[in-house]
Amino acid sequence: MTRVIAGDARGRRLQVPAGTTTRPTSDRAREGLFSSLQSLLDLGGARVVDLYAGSGALGLEAVSRGARSTTLVEDDPEAVAVLRKNVEHLGLRDAFVVAQPVERFLAVDAEPRYDLALVDPPYELDVVPVLELLVPWLAPDAVVAVERRSRGPELAWPSAYEPVRERRYGEATLWYALLASPDVSQA
Repeated sequence: MTRVIAGDARGRRLQVPAGTTTRPTSDRAREGLFSSLQSLLDLGGARVVDLYAGSGALGLEAVSRGARSTTLVEDDPEAVAVLRKNVEHLGLRDAFVVAQPVERFLAVDAEPRYDLALVDPPYELDVVPVLELLVPWLAPDAVVAVERRSRGPELAWPSAYEPVRERRYGEATLWYALLASPDVSQA
């Protein structure tokens, strides 16, 4: 069972797409993610983007905990249907579903700028090109959290990011980075 852990929607259940390539982040990993984020940014009032949103558990958790808004990007039709049901079920008005591939979403003009990006793609996807496309969408001092397979290779962050930590939760590892200052990313 996937549920919202804290905030306005605490304890509310989320549907999870069946028979798709989505894999919800465990409650333990989500709790760890939001605990780590507390030391990296003020979630209250933050603009959040949840790429490869699946059920929306990460982005919806952020809004439940006080984020100003979350944009949930997903292209799997079954996942999009479940995602829309979850948004409606929770009644969180500041959660917006974008039904298109992440790469297409990131290819247009970057507006608005996001304070937090949650990136949880299929494990087999090379996430580095997505992280490169994400840079113009990020506000100064933005935080990016990426979930990858624990048994996979170490995440090679593009130069625009400053890695700050990683945390392992069983089969998943969460990697955190800040948007590097412009003088660092130009080096």
